[in-house]
Amino acid sequence: MSNITNNGKPDNLVEVENLKKWFPVQKSFLDRLLTGHLDYIRAVDGVTFAIRRGEVFGLAGESGSGKTTTGRLAIRLIDPTAGTVRFDGVDLATLSREELRKMRRRMQVIFQDPMASLNPRMSLGEGIMHGLKIHFPEKSNLHREMTMEIMEKVGLSPARFFYNKFPHQISGGQRQRVVIARALITSPDLVMADEPIAMADVSVRALLLDLMIQLKQEFNLTYLFITHDLATAKYICDRIGIMYLGQLVEIGELREVYTYSLHPYTQALLAAVPVPNPHKRRTQAMPEGEIPNPINPPSGCRFHPRCPIARDDCSKIEPNLRELRPDHWVACHYAEEFLK
Repeated sequence: MSNITNNGKPDNLVEVENLKKWFPVQKSFLDRLLTGHLDYIRAVDGVTFAIRRGEVFGLAGESGSGKTTTGRLAIRLIDPTAGTVRFDGVDLATLSREELRKMRRRMQVIFQDPMASLNPRMSLGEGIMHGLKIHFPEKSNLHREMTMEIMEKVGLSPARFFYNKFPHQISGGQRQRVVIARALITSPDLVMADEPIAMADVSVRALLLDLMIQLKQEFNLTYLFITHDLATAKYICDRIGIMYLGQLVEIGELREVYTYSLHPYTQALLAAVPVPNPHKRRTQAMPEGEIPNPINPPSGCRFHPRCPIARDDCSKIEPNLRELRPDHWVACHYAEEFLK
């Protein structure tokens, strides 16, 4: 049951329970005839978490771990194979197409590649304004003014200079600001930020993160922040979930997880974060091999083929998330060894 805040609203803005997304593998007719069954890519396979109102919840892990798919499921950009997603207490699966369209105003996305997500035939002003035309057609006389205002807030100043420009005419960092402005123009409650600074130059990444933090405070936003970089997550997240091969392996408050990481995979990710000191060298060995094929994941613990502390039962019994420290959950049979 969700905790209740002082204003009577559920403390959790988003609740995800046993979420799954299996994509069928395309096969020829002959292959289907010979095998007699369909294969599935288990992109997300039984994920449960909650995002508290007003926090930044991070999802981190290697490429192919299911982070982006989980984020898209959480705002119902794609439909789940199984499981439920509740947004502000409402089961998104129960909404009609029209009801979901209205709910979209409260759930917006910052995509990873702004050049791919912006319409090259729309000016920046038109692209940002597009959400207003869909959700607030009755305010058409205010659309341009509202668009100019949000452009100024994200640093596209002077707004009149950028309004009629096109995406190819500005820099990568400026394009990312356009995508942020487009996400915020409808005054959403939740913003799903999918690797929002991955395509930006290193020199402007910290500026974009500072901007996101500033806008979060100003607009009272909740972020679902997806990243493969734990150094970036440390800068902005309040809580974090570590994903591996479609499942959560560790989840908790960010400082708690970083200080007392209890899963070998989390420890490996943290050890891989570069240290700005040429005299310090990495001493912890990195896991061997690559993330396994999600079509046929390993039995038992999915990390066991690469785990330095794996034992016989790790390949046979799948671990469940257990709370080993206050609000710190881990899916590892032998995580207690790291408590000592």
